[in-house]
Amino acid sequence: MSLAIASRFAHALADILVSPEAADDAVAKLRSFQALQHSCPELDKILISPAVSARKKRAVAARFAETLGFSPLLKNFLFVLIDHRRTGMLGEILTSLEAQLDERRGIVRAGVQSARPLDEGQRREIEAALGRATGKQVFGQYAVDEALIGGLIARVGSRVYDGSVRGQLQAMRSRLVRS
Repeated sequence: MSLAIASRFAHALADILVSPEAADDAVAKLRSFQALQHSCPELDKILISPAVSARKKRAVAARFAETLGFSPLLKNFLFVLIDHRRTGMLGEILTSLEAQLDERRGIVRAGVQSARPLDEGQRREIEAALGRATGKQVFGQYAVDEALIGGLIARVGSRVYDGSVRGQLQAMRSRLVRS
């Protein structure tokens, strides 16, 4: 249920952001506000507490939004979240917003785990190969998994591309058992 709600708020914001630059700026500023909210427990309590009036919440949020350089549109979006008591969902809304903006741009995110750190050239090659496989522009989010013997595992959406040594050994074992 909360994912559906977050998706609706994200969709509404994505629809009114007129350019990719405005979208990127909105995401960055909202992420800054979210980080501020998490780093300041008092702010978080004020924005989430039902005991604090929406008017007071708006005043506090407006001060922080001004400091962070929010546009009037972005400040109004924050006010909508306050009015609908959804400031606690800002992280989910942002995740959904980024996914919707990526989809509109033809971009997919890939989680890539490798046995060792990858250099920029290797990362570009992996993103290009995944781009050919998906037909979309791919941006990788990389992590090292020391449990892998070698190779890598890439996740794009619900699809997993297992190029790890462990995965290849398991596939070979399965083929030998079936034979």
